[in-house]
Amino acid sequence: MKILVVEDERKTAAYLKRGLEENGFVVDIAESGEDGCHLAETRRYDLIILDVLLPGRDGWTVIGDLRRGGIEAPVLFLTARDAVRDRVKGLELGADDYLVKPFAFSELLARMRSLLRRGPTRQSAVLRLVDLEVDLGRHRAWRAGLALDLTPKEFQLLSLLLQRSGEVLSRTLIAEQVWDINFESDSNVVEVHVRRLRVKVDDPFDTKLIHTVRGVGYVLEART
Repeated sequence: MKILVVEDERKTAAYLKRGLEENGFVVDIAESGEDGCHLAETRRYDLIILDVLLPGRDGWTVIGDLRRGGIEAPVLFLTARDAVRDRVKGLELGADDYLVKPFAFSELLARMRSLLRRGPTRQSAVLRLVDLEVDLGRHRAWRAGLALDLTPKEFQLLSLLLQRSGEVLSRTLIAEQVWDINFESDSNVVEVHVRRLRVKVDDPFDTKLIHTVRGVGYVLEART
């Protein structure tokens, strides 16, 4: 489970990172609202812990930007602002829970686990293979937690391969499904797009997922 902590107070951030890692979580720290937005938009997190009083963009702005951008990871506000109006504002902006500082770490863990069991309330279908993730509803993809910059056709091609992972797909089938055209033997549109997709999905990583089956087509699978 990957957790993003957006907290500008370094002692609090270090305390949270140490405690969460001791409980088996992988933790990234952002010390400003700007950095928090950037990480949340370019990496995939299972939960975000967010302070309100941050340099630059405050927590209210951050969660508004994330929700408008389609980021659906559960958000838990962890802040010293304890007024009822602040709690209501946080929840209305899209937060999933609100915990006031000072806090008991055991309560934070319990609330986190409750949110993680529940999952994002607006989560769309997400397909996974090894460290590849594709969110069909949001048209976004990640490899090893890093966002992949795909064109619409590249996303369609990757989604098709992942939906039928382990199955060899012919060039004809791919052309029909992705381009809605009948495959012509002298057309290399499929080969060109597979090559471009490999550059983004496979080349930066040790484990290759897109494989050519000579004379047949392509398959997406993890091979040992």
